[in-house]
Amino acid sequence: MSESNFIQITPVMWVPDLDAAIAFFTDLLGFKLGFSGGGYAYVERDSVAVRLMDRSIYADVAPGDRRFAHYIDVRDVDALYAELKPKLDLLPPGDVHGPADKPYGQRELCILAPDGDLVVFGQDIGVD
Repeated sequence: MSESNFIQITPVMWVPDLDAAIAFFTDLLGFKLGFSGGGYAYVERDSVAVRLMDRSIYADVAPGDRRFAHYIDVRDVDALYAELKPKLDLLPPGDVHGPADKPYGQRELCILAPDGDLVVFGQDIGVD
């Protein structure tokens, strides 16, 4: 049996103070900071991770307005895109973005969900 493409789902927490949230997860809960920059941070411990978004920086992005809400880590985002492409092509223009490399070390495929937030499939490509 081949290895599954899906790895984990990580919640996106919209926090009022990014530094305080990072300290909470790292200092109190023992998570490791994987990345921080541009109002975003990624913390992980064992097989669990949380994506933190600074609400004050992204204040103009309201729930249901294309904000990150559901993040699914995969091994090969391009293979997933190829699998889903026939159905994705049926969605309205602008409802799909990617796959695209991001400066925070992820290759992402973003799809607008029925609730107006994004379902994002991401592959770790490392930070340059």
